[in-house]
Amino acid sequence: MAEDLSADTRRLNAKKQTLDDAYAAPANFLEIDVCNPETHGFGKKRYSDYEVRMRTNLPVFKLKESSVRRRYSDFEWLRTELERDSKIVVPPLPGKAWKRQLPFRGDDGIFEEDFIEERRQGLEAFINRVAGHPLAQNERCLHMFLQEPVIDKNYVPGKEISN
Repeated sequence: MAEDLSADTRRLNAKKQTLDDAYAAPANFLEIDVCNPETHGFGKKRYSDYEVRMRTNLPVFKLKESSVRRRYSDFEWLRTELERDSKIVVPPLPGKAWKRQLPFRGDDGIFEEDFIEERRQGLEAFINRVAGHPLAQNERCLHMFLQEPVIDKNYVPGKEISN
């Protein structure tokens, strides 16, 4: 009986890594950071936005590196577009924080540093989950969101054709 087990549990012959393997082009990657939050304006015209930085070697993306600024409402727009036009289940965004927008709170509400950081983390998790989905990677709205300085909300939905 022990002889049979040893035959089944013998180690696979692992291939040694060569220098060519070690220095070859990396496997496909897509890195997205949501960072550098900034608050703009005053009173009712006040809003925060975030830098969305992307690095990739995926052939479906025209640019291999990009950096754009996006507001929470831009993330909402992307989520709505993906829900409408793609066949993927789109993850939720971090909450709207209605209570933080009430007057007479005694703090800075949605402009508190802790809240902005919490939202930044939630938005980063959201965009990485969405952009990591193979079907979402072909959607024109995702490409616009990640790579165009200004989102054309009158765009024609559809698939992005890689070069």
